Order: sequence, then structure tokens, then C-alpha cells
Amino acid sequence: MPNSDQESVVATQPQSLNVAQRLREMARQHPDQIAVAMPLRKRNSGKRDYATITFAELEADTNRIASGLQAAGARAGMRMALLVKPSIDFITLVFALLKSGVAMVLIDPGMGRKNAIKCLSEVQPDGFVAIPIAHALRSVMRRRFPKATLNVTVGRRWFWGGYSLDQIRQLGTSEPMELDTQPDSPAAIIFTTGSTGPPKGVLYTQQNFDEQVEQIGKAYDIQPGEVDVPGFPLFGLFNAAMGVTTVIPDMDPTRPAKVEPRNIIEPIEDFNATQAFGSPALWNVVGRYCEAQEIKLPTLRRVLTAGAPVPVHLLRRIRNAIAEDGEIYTPYGATEALPVASISSREVLQETASESEQGKGTCVGRRFSGIAWKVIEIMDEPIDDIHATREVEAGEIGELIVQGPVVTSRYVTRTDANALHKIADGNGFWHRMGDVGYVDKTERFWFCGRKAHRVETTGGVLFTVPCEAIVNTHRDVFRSALVGVGARPNQTPVMIVETESKDLPASRQAEIEREIHQLMASHSITQTIQDVLFHPDFPVDIRHNAKIFREQLAVWATNRIKSP
Repeated sequence: MPNSDQESVVATQPQSLNVAQRLREMARQHPDQIAVAMPLRKRNSGKRDYATITFAELEADTNRIASGLQAAGARAGMRMALLVKPSIDFITLVFALLKSGVAMVLIDPGMGRKNAIKCLSEVQPDGFVAIPIAHALRSVMRRRFPKATLNVTVGRRWFWGGYSLDQIRQLGTSEPMELDTQPDSPAAIIFTTGSTGPPKGVLYTQQNFDEQVEQIGKAYDIQPGEVDVPGFPLFGLFNAAMGVTTVIPDMDPTRPAKVEPRNIIEPIEDFNATQAFGSPALWNVVGRYCEAQEIKLPTLRRVLTAGAPVPVHLLRRIRNAIAEDGEIYTPYGATEALPVASISSREVLQETASESEQGKGTCVGRRFSGIAWKVIEIMDEPIDDIHATREVEAGEIGELIVQGPVVTSRYVTRTDANALHKIADGNGFWHRMGDVGYVDKTERFWFCGRKAHRVETTGGVLFTVPCEAIVNTHRDVFRSALVGVGARPNQTPVMIVETESKDLPASRQAEIEREIHQLMASHSITQTIQDVLFHPDFPVDIRHNAKIFREQLAVWATNRIKSP
């Protein structure tokens, strides 16, 4: 017999859960508020027009499409690839698929055609909801997708058959749907960036998404009626679920470092945006432009940036551009577990930045309320049970593991990775983030790099982020990357540098190299690094244009440095 506490837990456990219920509630409370706006062409006057949809219209259209999909044969548990450009249709389709009980498969098109096709082939979707060019490729490669029988074209349908989106709408009804999915019902499969190995398909449940909305909204005090300009399309899901207007910027989300800054600034000004989300690469471009043009964005009170450590100079630039009482937050997490922790720019600039420059790592802040974490002794092998781990002392660098309702339970492609990333703990589990660092005495986590990127030498282990931070203090260094040449534990540490200027004369480069050697020699953690190489343009991840592909740089360096 359960005790009274257990009975209480059972009694309050939701019988069904669907994050789209939050959209329904926002449509009830704010029916006439703009839910999504997307840019159209500019007029001759230079003023841009926008297409918009209200919360009531978004709710009705998602019902229509979801019920239409079910009428066309969509069933709970099916997988459907969603390949649509950032638009009103994209956000509408995200919620329609959630309502229909279908698990959407999200592929970052920036990973390239070859990788995208490989990922889709591995996940074996039951259908595609996609733009015409994607359907054309699917048709040519139909043997790779034998299960894809329910296909919907967003745009003009040609020879490949299936339904158009308008036909799906005609099959459905705008009446409210019964949302009977469970907390553990599959909601999406989202692929990792592939920055430390092949991209893996991460299974998101309805609870994962719902808890993400809850944690993000509560931590940053995001209120209905606010306006967000997101540089990452899926953030539109969180916005609509929180009653926040999404203004989709005119940009290629797969190339944030190439963004035209006016295309971010304009929608902020046109809609008096209160929030904007983007990778550090995006804000680097926008921040420099605002500084050069002396542009102020006084309505912007909250900036979120994630995907890689954020340089201090970037925080200062953005703070100078936004509202005087505004704040920049850098949430920390991964595709498998987001959000995990967060820190504000004020805390960074006033306290942690100076320690980071001395090689202490990058402080990513305190954990979200729904997260539990431990720092354990670093291991490269699978860990079957939590009792096989050793938790390290505060201040000692180890491997971060996390637990909580935002943490995804498994990979559905590259499933061999489950053994390496999940640790059983009774009826629950812990996720191994793949990051190393330490927790300080105030319960903040200091990120010291990826576990796979640590350099093991005969003199000890070197961690990337602390070492690189020291080199990055040089005025001419844009970024740096520590890599190991040779086999562990006898690697040669090599510091690779990308300078601010791409056209340095040989004499100046030689001078910078001498200064970097002097800089590294003055710090105990870098004084054993003897080799410095210059690289013209670091290879980085597609999603954020910020995570450095150190594996590629290590191969490049191997051809230039002799290992011991």
C-alpha cells in the first residue's frame, strides 16, 4: 500500500500533457495579440511590411492542420520530418504536429545536404512536411526513405504526389482538439550539432518541451505581451507558449555570423521588442555595428545568447546598446539538456570575467530550479550505475552530469551513444554533458571545455577553455584553440590562434607569436605549451557559428607539428 505522500504524488500526476495546451491558453487570454510576424519586402520608402498572425488565428490554424493531418493518416508515435524555412508556417506546423501527437524531426539545413540526408535516413521518418526542393530530393532518393508515405508540401506541389498544406487544412477543422498525449509521449527528434562526433538524434518528450517553457519563463520573468526577435527558429515555440510575440528576422539561421545587422535591428525598432535571442556570433556582428553607428535599442531589456562562451567585449558592446536597466543572460546547456544554468552579464563583468582571464574557466552560473547536478571524476568509458562514480570536491575539475525534467532520456539514432551518455540511478538516470569543469563554493559551475578536447601530456592534463582564455587576452587575438597532437597520454599541446586581422605582415605575426609565448609562460597552466600556430579561419559549428571544431584543427596541426 502506498503511503499518503505517494498517494498525493499519484493524485497530482498529470494524466495527459501537451505543450500546445499553453498556446490554447494564450489564445484564450490574448486572442488579438500578434503571435508571429515575418518580414516581407521593403516599400520604396524603405519601410518594411510584415505578415502577421494573432494568437487566436494561430490556435485555429494549428487545430485545422493537426486534425487535417490525422484525417490524412497521421497517428501518435509517427515521425515526420519538418523541413520548412523560418516563417509563420514553420511555427504553425510545429504546434500542429505537437497537437497531432506526431514526433517532428528537426534537421538543421546548415549541416549540409550530405549530413542532412544521412540523419534523415537514420531516423526513418514516416513522412515529410517540407518545402518543394526537399520533396524533390526525397523523391530522387526515395529508396532511402521507404517509410515516408504521408507527405505534405509547403508551397507548390509538383510530381511527387502527397498533399499540399492547403489540402491538409481543408481536411481539418478549427475546432479545439483533444490533446491526449502523455508526459513521456514523443514530441520531437532534434539533432546535435556534431561538434564532437556525428550528429545524434535526441528524443524530446512533451514533458521536456513543457518544462523548458516553464523553466525559461520563470527564470527570466518573461511575461505575456512581450516581443522577441529570435535568431534561432525553435525559440518561436517557447514564445508562443508564453504569450510572447515572435518577430522572425530576415536572416539565414544557419549562418548567424553572416547576418546583416540592420535585419536584426529593424524588427527590434519596428515592434519595440523587449527581448532578442541569438548566438554569440550573431551578437558579435550586431554589437560591432551598433557601436560603430552609435545605435541604441532602448526597448530591448533582455538579451539571451547561447551556444558558446561569450567574450567580455561582446557583453560590453551589447550592454551599451540596450536599455539602461537591460540585462544579457547566457543560458548554458546542450541539445540533450537545456536549460541547465545561467549567468547575467553584470555578474560576469563585475566578478567572474577577471578570474576567467587568469585561467579559472568560464563561469556559466547557477543551475535552474529544475536541475540537479554533480561533478564526478572524469571517465571515458560507459558508466552503468551512479554508484560507480566518485563525486569530486568543490573546486576540483571533473565531468558534469545532470538530472531533471528538461533532460532528455535517450538518442534514437547512433543509439550506441546512450551507454556513453546515460547513467542509471534507480528508476531515473543522469545525463553526462560531455563537459568538464568545477562547482565553486557558491554553487556556480565553471566550464573548462569539452571532455573530448582535454589534452593529456606527460606533464599533466590541460583543459581548453582556461588555457585559451589567457591567450585571448592578447589584443590581436580573435580566438584561440588548444589541441593535442599525438596519442594520449603523450600528446604535444599546440595553441592555434586566429587573429583579429586577416592580413598581418610576417614581421607582425612573428611579434605576436613572441608575445603569446611570453603570456603563456607567465601562467602556470600554460607554461608547458611551446608550439603556437596561426590559422586564417577556424572551422566552427553550423548552428551557432561559435563552437570550434578542435578535432579538425588537431588534424591540421598534426601536419605541422611533430608529436613526441
